[in-house]
Amino acid sequence: MSEILIQGANIEGNGKADIAIRDEKIVAVGAGAEGSLREPIRIDGKGLIALPGLVDLHTHLREPGQENFETVLTGSQAGAMGGYTCVHAMANTTPVADDAPVVEQVEELGRAAGYLQVRPVGAVSAGLAGKHMAALGAMATCKSKVRVFSDDGKCVHDGLLMRHALEYVRAYDGVVAQHAQDPELTEGAQMNESALSDELGLKGWPGVAEESIIARDVMLAELTQSRLHVCHLSTARSVELVRWAKDRGVNVTAEVTPHHLSLTEEEARSYDPTFKVNPPLRSAADVEAVRAGLEDGTIDIVGTDHAPHPIEDKDCDWQSGAFGMTGLETALPVVIETMVNTGRLSWADVARVLSKAPARIGRVSEQGQDLVAGSFANVTLVDPNVVRTIDPAKQKSMSTNTPFAGRQLPGQVMYTFYRGKMTVRDGKLIEFN
Repeated sequence: MSEILIQGANIEGNGKADIAIRDEKIVAVGAGAEGSLREPIRIDGKGLIALPGLVDLHTHLREPGQENFETVLTGSQAGAMGGYTCVHAMANTTPVADDAPVVEQVEELGRAAGYLQVRPVGAVSAGLAGKHMAALGAMATCKSKVRVFSDDGKCVHDGLLMRHALEYVRAYDGVVAQHAQDPELTEGAQMNESALSDELGLKGWPGVAEESIIARDVMLAELTQSRLHVCHLSTARSVELVRWAKDRGVNVTAEVTPHHLSLTEEEARSYDPTFKVNPPLRSAADVEAVRAGLEDGTIDIVGTDHAPHPIEDKDCDWQSGAFGMTGLETALPVVIETMVNTGRLSWADVARVLSKAPARIGRVSEQGQDLVAGSFANVTLVDPNVVRTIDPAKQKSMSTNTPFAGRQLPGQVMYTFYRGKMTVRDGKLIEFN
């Protein structure tokens, strides 16, 4: 029997309390918690914030087929170091996760790794080709019980296919997570379309390419009475569209990435493809708009869009570089810097946007629970006062394409518990594989 006593941690910023854990569950919180245990491992929670284990709705684990980028094991370890106890693995693997055998393989790889819960995301279209619907029913009813479906990396551009997918997943209480990008408006695009893209000689990526798809899809979601999730929203008008849709009662949710919360198109001046991402880094006005949208609840969650790449995909000229950035190990510090330390979010809000809301959207009932007796012991303890310099070589992801390399960020995950199992202790990964 495993017993752990977390002493005096500040639970979601609402006050200090002890947390007693036995095996997979929290058995007591507050006064008298210690009395419910016999000989526990004691964790000093003084100065630490206790959060429900973080949940990412948007992770690229690359396996199967791209194990030189990342594996389910290394991605799970990176997630644990970032405070995550659940990640949703996107479908753009090789082979594509567009049928039951592949999603079950991904989930089993996560179970074998043991660091966190890996929930597979099923493709919307067969082979991500955007032509024919994938085996949505088979994935929804197999052992993995997939509830999130996405062609992320590509847009479901065909309106009729998107309508049919929304109608189909409704029967399973599923959600379609759309990569909002009109491919015809972004062919060959390299960075945000602006005066800066003209100055740098890089083909511009207009915000309307994202906004037009969001506008269409929220209307389709209203028509079908189904759930729509907007991935990596990046522009001010996108925020306005989601706000408009929510005001109409459309069942839409949206996410913003850490990099779109913190970085602007000005990074492209370096011509360093580390800063090349899809959708591109936008203007300072757009960054302010997405921060405001996260603050007022228009944007529901922060999703990492963790997109690892091998060195050769980024150690090149800008135009040859791959799109994408890693994010699992830096997401919480970026949220602390941009939203908590600026007074825009409380710690309870952090628990909502990084744990409770993504768990609810993904329909993962055992995650994102309040830290109370009877809940699964998915717990993250973070020291908000530590400031550290991000060193890609010290991160657990196989890939080093973080845009925050060399930058000082606040906050350090000191402990992560997944179903009562300690995966991070004193800020270091516990290696048990």
